[in-house]
Amino acid sequence: VPVVEAAGRTLERLLLGGAAAHLGAGPVVVVPPARLHQVPWALLPSLRDRVLSVSPSAGSWLRARETEPPPGGRHVLVRGPGLATGGAEVPEVAGRYGRPTVLEHADARAPRVLAELDGAALAHIAAHGTFRADSPMFSSLRMADGPLIVHDFERLARSPYRIILSSCDTARLASVGADELLGLVTALLPLGTAGVVASSAPVNDEAVVALMLALHKGVSAGLSLAEALRDARAALPGDALHQATGWAFTAFGAA
Repeated sequence: VPVVEAAGRTLERLLLGGAAAHLGAGPVVVVPPARLHQVPWALLPSLRDRVLSVSPSAGSWLRARETEPPPGGRHVLVRGPGLATGGAEVPEVAGRYGRPTVLEHADARAPRVLAELDGAALAHIAAHGTFRADSPMFSSLRMADGPLIVHDFERLARSPYRIILSSCDTARLASVGADELLGLVTALLPLGTAGVVASSAPVNDEAVVALMLALHKGVSAGLSLAEALRDARAALPGDALHQATGWAFTAFGAA
């Protein structure tokens, strides 16, 4: 952790400089240029304990803020294959939401998952993510029958209002010219998703479980994703693995 914390101090000095002293006490929204979207902003000391959200653009943040939750309040929890923990957080998270739809094993096939995600209020997807820098829209989440491609989300009538991705590299973005970005997060925000939690770096499956349980404690109590993520980081054990895992996740959008 000392090495990582030193990196955070260096990032803050380079990216915020003297502005860090003038942030005030309220929530912080970061709209970075394309090349800085992969920065783990929660690692910066002045942002570490803040309600922090990131958006690809000011327009995306405004659209997310104005997006209304869908009627019905359906919750969908998905467990993909190959996770070291088997998506161990999912059964406990399910208990927080009454009667959610839980898709696992043979039920966690890409067509079924897409059908259930359509119009959901909250989707939690525990799956390995793969980022393709050469073609970001073909980045994917691993389901029981193969990859669920980012491009597939465009087939939904409405993307889930909130999406929590306990996966690796799901927040990574690729610059395709100026500040135009492609990737999972930027694909979802225009499709009806108002908030996404995702990691911008490879993460340890076991440490993710603790973070996800703490995150859903806040979400189920009515907090925004950014508020719940801030509280979840504070609730994690103080060892290097858990702390670094908490810093790797970011809340995108405005829900």
